[in-house]
Amino acid sequence: MIEVSHVSRNFGTFRAVNDVSFSIPKGQIVGLLGPNGAGKTTTMRMITGFLAPSDGKIFIDGIDISENPVKCKEKIGYMPESAPLYGDMIVEDYLKYIANLHGENPDEKVPLLCEECGLKEVMSKNISELSRGNKQRVSLAHALMHNPEILILDEPTSGLDPNQVEDVRNIIREIGKTRTVIVSTHILSEVETICSRVIIISGGKVVADSPTDELKERFASETSIKLKVANVDFETLSSLVKTVDGAKSVLQTEQKNDEEVQGSMEVLISVEGKKEIRPLLVKKLIENNVDLYEMSIQRNSLEDVFHALTTEKTEEKSDGK
Repeated sequence: MIEVSHVSRNFGTFRAVNDVSFSIPKGQIVGLLGPNGAGKTTTMRMITGFLAPSDGKIFIDGIDISENPVKCKEKIGYMPESAPLYGDMIVEDYLKYIANLHGENPDEKVPLLCEECGLKEVMSKNISELSRGNKQRVSLAHALMHNPEILILDEPTSGLDPNQVEDVRNIIREIGKTRTVIVSTHILSEVETICSRVIIISGGKVVADSPTDELKERFASETSIKLKVANVDFETLSSLVKTVDGAKSVLQTEQKNDEEVQGSMEVLISVEGKKEIRPLLVKKLIENNVDLYEMSIQRNSLEDVFHALTTEKTEEKSDGK
């Protein structure tokens, strides 16, 4: 559905996007991530046809966007982070106006989008009077007006309260059942919730492209074990843990008062690769009369993966590599 092939974009002497390639099939929700200045917004603007690539090609449903931009844009709905809505217009009038611009029947299309985007209670209000969450819904209805096969959303939940965030996420999930969706966001939990695939851009290049479920497994395979113990001091516990094959290091977490277990201590044990150390660890604790109250696996989060990948690229650039 979307094919980005060796695309770069220069602004003067600065290369914002550098040889980026990926393809997205029909019906996939993809999270596009990257730190500020990474090139993700520039990439989205090239896909939508707002910017032309300095090098490379972009195909929308097999059509070269540089050769037939109008045909490609007919297939794309774009919701920028700050949508340029007409604040002095009533929501219903605004959506009818957009419908007419797209050659759609407003009497048929507007009620459908009102239902799909949850706008029923604000249709008679001025856009300037709406909350940010409802403005985002109007922007989404605008992007969907011409029934695009592809929807590109730039920070769709930015500035929303938790209830509004969940509402917009639910709408995106429903939309994603019948369309290809690209979501740019800084909220990594959002990606885990709604996206089946993640593309991470850093320094203008793709540094990761993987199904969401596999991303942590592929790029951050290490796990930690959290222990809550008593009847032992940290130095003794640390020496004991390090005798277990696969245990790399022990870190004492911030001590909190526990009224139920006086003198307890919480630690994080870093585990080498995918080794299973829990059975032997429990055996060692019991043999040394350590009271064990809790044991749990702490798997690396998507935030850990994002930080590791984007920090690595930053360090490489600073080293001149």
